[in-house]
Amino acid sequence: MKIKYLLLFLISVIQVQAFSQKKWTLEDCINYAHANNLQIKRQELQAKVADVNLLQSYTNILPDLNGNISRNYGFGRQIDPFTNDFILNNSISDNYSVTSNISLFNGLQNYNNIKSNKYASLAAIQNVEKEKIENTFNISSAYLEILFQKELLEVAKNQKEVTVLQVDRTQKLVDAGNVAKGDLLEIQAQLANENLNITNTQNQLNLSILNLSQLLDLDSTSNFDIVVPDTIDPNIATDIPSVSMVYNNALEYLPHVKSAEYLLKSFEKQLAVQKGKRSPMLYLSGSIYTGYSDQRTLLNTDDFSEQEIGYIQGNPSQIVVSPSYGVSDYSYSQQFSDNIAQSLSIGLSIPILNRWEVNNGISRARIRMEDSKFELDQVKQQLYKNIQQAHNDAISAREKYNSAIEAVISNKESFHYTQQKFNVGMVNSVEYNIAKNNYIKAESDLLQAKYEYIFAVKILDFYRGIPITL
Repeated sequence: MKIKYLLLFLISVIQVQAFSQKKWTLEDCINYAHANNLQIKRQELQAKVADVNLLQSYTNILPDLNGNISRNYGFGRQIDPFTNDFILNNSISDNYSVTSNISLFNGLQNYNNIKSNKYASLAAIQNVEKEKIENTFNISSAYLEILFQKELLEVAKNQKEVTVLQVDRTQKLVDAGNVAKGDLLEIQAQLANENLNITNTQNQLNLSILNLSQLLDLDSTSNFDIVVPDTIDPNIATDIPSVSMVYNNALEYLPHVKSAEYLLKSFEKQLAVQKGKRSPMLYLSGSIYTGYSDQRTLLNTDDFSEQEIGYIQGNPSQIVVSPSYGVSDYSYSQQFSDNIAQSLSIGLSIPILNRWEVNNGISRARIRMEDSKFELDQVKQQLYKNIQQAHNDAISAREKYNSAIEAVISNKESFHYTQQKFNVGMVNSVEYNIAKNNYIKAESDLLQAKYEYIFAVKILDFYRGIPITL
């Protein structure tokens, strides 16, 4: 038994280590978030509530069926519920009933309520998808930020290696007396700045990783890392779609719009429900009733006798007698069977004046419907503005990226030329550092422009319904 538990423990440890050492792809992050994000889970619960409401609206068509059991204790002068006779004794009676009611017509309220809850259920499903899309968007943004910081860190390390080689070369030149020691100090200062830049970039990378892990709601960020795609260069040749094309695709795809549309339809049906309350209601009801009373007795016809109660006036020989019967206990089971009564009724309820409740209910439903229309228009309006902004950002980012490529090429050539001149003593270390810093800045600007363009294009893809991939 101990060996069994030890094996289970080792397996669990191996699984945890494998999970912690795994590098996450963007798809892994998105799938994990969709399965574990608490806000998504809450939206899914809201969708289940909407399904329950829809089921209830269907079952409202069915007749109800209710049973009732009661025991009554009577004291003093009272009326027996089964004989309607006055009695003076304390009494006990039991009552049993089963009743059922069904609405035959109520102004189509049930039908419109079903339609309203059906649209509300569809809106709740779209809200789940909306939450998933927004979560995907945030995770993709955080993922790209990590890739940017990783490349930026790699650039910083490569620049440091160049500077380290230059420090060694300059040290030999100083030892040979070919350059002044001040040049060596300048290069060493440049190396110190690049070490600081590496530290700052690493810290920013760690912060980006922490941000993504928090979006995933991971318990620990130790050993958490992502997969770096083989190539993540933006496709500059791809034409940026027009605002109208993206907007039309978004109207068909985005659950934000569909949710608002379904809610509007739901409120329209709710208005119809309230209007249906003006209609007369035709209903059918039935009941079965029985009971027991301890005051009831059973007449015993076998125990018969006659009693003289007087004579006829004027004829004393004509005696008047009264029959008398004995009584016996009326058992509980026999009363339960003998007292069964049934009823069936059909009725028509006509609303005339109900303290203006129906009219106020219609007014409130109409206001909610009008507000829902404004909400739908607002969603579409904001969507169009967001797409306009995303389209403008994509064009600007593309131009910035193209300019950054040219800047890197130019500054790289300038730096290599200055480096050659520095190696032969034609320029000093200050000029060398200026040229190198310009080159470093150009590479950093290129990386930033690259990821800005990638992100801008992914946003447009997001609005068009294209899955975000790298």
